[in-house]
Amino acid sequence: MYSDVPKPRTDKSQRKPFCYEVHIGNVGHEIRTCTGPKSGSRSATHVWRKGGVSDVIFFPKCFHLYDRVGKSRVVHDERHSAPRIPAILELCIQAGVDVENYPSKRRTKPVYSIEGRIVDFESVAGMDEMETNLFFENVDDNEVDVLRRDPNSELNAEDTNLIELSTRTLDSWFEMIGGVRTIMEKYNVWTCGYCPEVQVGPKGHKVRMCRASKHQSRNGLHAWQEATINDLVGPNYVWHVHDLNGPPLRNDLKRYYGKAPAVVELCVQAGAPVPDQYRSMMRLDVVPPERDEVDLVA
Repeated sequence: MYSDVPKPRTDKSQRKPFCYEVHIGNVGHEIRTCTGPKSGSRSATHVWRKGGVSDVIFFPKCFHLYDRVGKSRVVHDERHSAPRIPAILELCIQAGVDVENYPSKRRTKPVYSIEGRIVDFESVAGMDEMETNLFFENVDDNEVDVLRRDPNSELNAEDTNLIELSTRTLDSWFEMIGGVRTIMEKYNVWTCGYCPEVQVGPKGHKVRMCRASKHQSRNGLHAWQEATINDLVGPNYVWHVHDLNGPPLRNDLKRYYGKAPAVVELCVQAGAPVPDQYRSMMRLDVVPPERDEVDLVA
């Protein structure tokens, strides 16, 4: 797996990527799609290095909301005090998952909106006591042990066959996507129409951190709109490689190549069956011509 970044520099400055192109394969492709700095001097060719897990799948971060009803927005002055966590984790927290380091206020009684203001008649102290009692009454020791169990212990105990592992990984991916899509039908997720910023909650935050087109006219505020599943879980589409041992993908043959999310391409190359919903996108029925056949193809 490769991602497009420059070679390491000798000074202590951070390395900045040329672009965010990712390729799954033994060697990087030769397709000229780089749009990063000085790409014109390289004829838009990529400069590849070894990639990592964060290159395969991207989980954007958002601000954590302690009280999504009483205080549904993070203002600009709170940008340093409000923690930022992966948006998919924040979505699960707001849907009912309890995470120790990121508490969230739970309610058993409805709140009321009077002239546009949220009025909560439930006392905070009583609510905290009620939540504590409910937690210790409903969760037994066996369930706590399951929650504390290391998820990797079961994986290490089993026979980690590569094909089985890739198949389970792909099944977990589709299970996660389906669950997130179901939760998003009830809990709002917002994305900026100009940049990739996302926010989970009833409203988008008011932190002036947008640096996209025309941000000066908005004073750095985001232009919020309803998000999709791809905004919350970045699939990061990559070119599909038919033959891992073959030559690198050529720029003049790119119209014959298909694409797929990087995690799907990685699992398929590891031996998992090709998902039906991605067969047409990966263009498995198309045979790219050889180098000496390019001029003979219409």
